[in-house]
Amino acid sequence: MKKVLFFSILLIVGILASQTFQSLQEPAPRDAVRLLTMVCLAFIMIHVGYEFEIDRSNLRAYAVDYGVAATAAAFPWIFCTVWFVFTMHPPAEYWAWPTWTDSLLAGRFAAPTSAGILFSMLAAAGLSATWLFRKARVLAIFDDLDTVLLMIPLKMVIVGVRWQLAVIVVVMAAMLGMAWRWLRRLQLPVSWPWVLGYAVAITVASEAIYVSSKFLDDVVPIHIEVLLPAFVLGCMLARPAGADPHSDDARDGHQEGPESAQEQQVSTILAAVFMALVGMSMPRIGGVEAGWGMMTFHVLALTVLGNLGKMFPLFCYRKEASFRQRLALCVGMWPRGEVGAGVLVVSLGYGIGGVMVGAATLSLALNLLLTGIFILIVKRLIAEPEAPAGAIAPPARTRMAGGGTP
Repeated sequence: MKKVLFFSILLIVGILASQTFQSLQEPAPRDAVRLLTMVCLAFIMIHVGYEFEIDRSNLRAYAVDYGVAATAAAFPWIFCTVWFVFTMHPPAEYWAWPTWTDSLLAGRFAAPTSAGILFSMLAAAGLSATWLFRKARVLAIFDDLDTVLLMIPLKMVIVGVRWQLAVIVVVMAAMLGMAWRWLRRLQLPVSWPWVLGYAVAITVASEAIYVSSKFLDDVVPIHIEVLLPAFVLGCMLARPAGADPHSDDARDGHQEGPESAQEQQVSTILAAVFMALVGMSMPRIGGVEAGWGMMTFHVLALTVLGNLGKMFPLFCYRKEASFRQRLALCVGMWPRGEVGAGVLVVSLGYGIGGVMVGAATLSLALNLLLTGIFILIVKRLIAEPEAPAGAIAPPARTRMAGGGTP
């Protein structure tokens, strides 16, 4: 758990730096931090896609997973939106259209689980071989995707129907189709320098499309987040003969390719850098005119509501996992990060601010700071309970990595 503690410290250091050094809020340093963050995120997500498995004969299960992920993303969004409307606006504005549009956009920060942070932390805690990790990997990707997709109609509500938003939808659908059509068929090198190069290329391409589209329309540019294309590339990359990222040799670092000890060391370093950069990407916290006491109340309420909304998977997967595993899955979905911060940045871009965005930013920061504790809770929940004195241990063959039975 030393890695988890180290990553948490890096998050704290990054957040403190973002609030202390005014230079980090200037355009040039802010853009540099953002680009470096996206490169690290793309690197992490390529590896996530590389390890992703899909059973084409059981697509119904993935439809269920997407439904669970979308619902687990919807509840935090709804809870926080309602809180914004009825606690941060005067009664005369409760049912005004601008009140709800602003609150719906700002409240979306609570929807996405941070895939990059979650995967890095779970792997650092030694949980990459568990049912929880495999299920969280699917749900986190799906609820991030759901957040990105739902941002499109939210933008339409604010700025109207624009052709750029339709382009983003088409591109996303095309990328998902590529992942399905060419799963494990792309014969490219998979060592870390190459993967880092792919991450840089994806980030540069995303940024180039974004900057170029601003010349056409500065209000609604085309911005394709690196999360999905990086994941899709990882899915398409073919594995070397005999390589299996889920085998015991891979977990021990005895295989060649992305599973080797050197590759794991580089991945850990980049994950650590990613943690610090996410903290440094936090916008300057404002909107405390009402006083820090009231702001603290809002932050705690939003944090509780957002995490409460993530508890929906507790009522699902009853045939796959025990209550403790499902509870651990819910807690594992609590961390927020780059996608939520991106929603807040979008909100600021549309002129939404004040107490609402200030409280949302602090709530996001609090979740970041608590990430290490969340992972410790997860590890404790899925740990094997100690057998009573004199009890006979069950045969080893009755236990599987995910906690189920053969």
